[in-house]
Amino acid sequence: MNFVAILLTIGVLMIVTGCWCLLRTCHILKITIGIEIAMKAVTMFLVLAGMVCGKVALSETFVITVMVAEVIVAVVGTGTGVGLFRKYGNMNVRNLNQLKG
Repeated sequence: MNFVAILLTIGVLMIVTGCWCLLRTCHILKITIGIEIAMKAVTMFLVLAGMVCGKVALSETFVITVMVAEVIVAVVGTGTGVGLFRKYGNMNVRNLNQLKG
């Protein structure tokens, strides 16, 4: 197997792992970690696409954009988890239905 095929296989496994984390649990921090794992695979795919096509500078700009989106998702997920823990004592996503704003 060449380098590109190995990276594609690892990326697909990372996306499957992230989706499994999303579907398997109701804990908001575990869901956030699953999203982050899948987003790291997307970042790796963008770098790989830039390397294969020869447009590394363009892929770097996309990677920076994805990294900013990852940080936003992580901060919002973690903040929501902290709020849930303060209110209910656990971080179960099903408690979000009980919140009133």
